[in-house]
Amino acid sequence: MQIIETEKAPKAIGPYSQAVKYESLIFISGQIAIDPETQEFIGGDIVAQTERVMENIKGILEEAGLSFEHIIKTTIYLKDMNDFQKMNEVYGRYFKKHKPARATVEVSNLPKGALVEIEAIAGI
Repeated sequence: MQIIETEKAPKAIGPYSQAVKYESLIFISGQIAIDPETQEFIGGDIVAQTERVMENIKGILEEAGLSFEHIIKTTIYLKDMNDFQKMNEVYGRYFKKHKPARATVEVSNLPKGALVEIEAIAGI
């Protein structure tokens, strides 16, 4: 098992890692809209938050030498399912031909009052 850490994504705010590599899989912890440069939650609407989350995931993937093409599955947690369409538009920009498996669920609350959190599993 190998821990993956990068300055291109927010530092873990609890007892977890940004990502863990196990054999040929990379498990990326749930990302919310925290700016890795300031370590501050950016707030904003679902579009801004989803863009920041996807950029955080991109930074972790790059640290592992991977891209969005390597993602096998994502799980998306939304504070409000009414944000699904706008979130999905941003999310779709990061996946061109490759479309990973995905689950999207509405949750009652997320850390720091986030509107979206996304976790991912990538394969080498």
